[in-house]
Amino acid sequence: MTATNIALGNFLRARRERLDAGVSGTAGRRRRTPGLRREEVAEAAGISTEWYIKLEQGRTVGPSPATIDALARALRLNAVEHAHLRRLADAKSQPPFFREKLPSTVKNFVESLPHPAYITGRRWDILAWNDAAARLFAFGEMLSEDRNLLVYMLTDHRARRVFGERWQNEAQRIVALFRPTYDLWAYDRAFVELLERVQKGCDEFGHWWKAHAVRSASSGTKRLHHPIDGPTCFEYATFQANDDQGLKLAVYLPVANSSS
Repeated sequence: MTATNIALGNFLRARRERLDAGVSGTAGRRRRTPGLRREEVAEAAGISTEWYIKLEQGRTVGPSPATIDALARALRLNAVEHAHLRRLADAKSQPPFFREKLPSTVKNFVESLPHPAYITGRRWDILAWNDAAARLFAFGEMLSEDRNLLVYMLTDHRARRVFGERWQNEAQRIVALFRPTYDLWAYDRAFVELLERVQKGCDEFGHWWKAHAVRSASSGTKRLHHPIDGPTCFEYATFQANDDQGLKLAVYLPVANSSS
């Protein structure tokens, strides 16, 4: 079994267990476990129950694109979940993770920006930020080993202060955004240690993680509590660096007249 096979199996099981039995013709029967049965998913996807069980168990099998699409329909996956299932089915074993070395040109660029901006790596380590981001998020006050977006968002009291009453929704969103990355690096020591640390520092994390929700990054708006300017609405967006596709730039642009 490979790490990505196990991640694929865990994802299938989580998506199966969230479904009710209403569309399977077995509604009304008492169930001891949540969700559809394995044989119900297999039948809906047009594959054998034995083969589906192997998929959920993470055993070495190679589902075809047609089978992946059939499973996506049987499990009623949305577009993001379907794409994640395809990536897991196609994924090759990843090399051991090493923290990225940020090119000086990229570092200088982000530091020169006038509005809050920062760079993260594959494991969401915070690799660089500018003065505006330091004032808003207080990254500079964190210990170097704590500078990770997941650690910051889920275990640092400063994140709860910045996001205020919206912290829980944002924290859940961050977990769902991180899950596709983790699944591709599942069981790499650096990622496992990161999860163990977050688990200890955030009571809610275990429940969110078990749900196996996945999301894709998108731009939008956030209302944050700026320590100087007070509640401020920001438009935000993320970008990948050409130097290394694992490097992502996040930029926050204050909306005019949004401070109160």
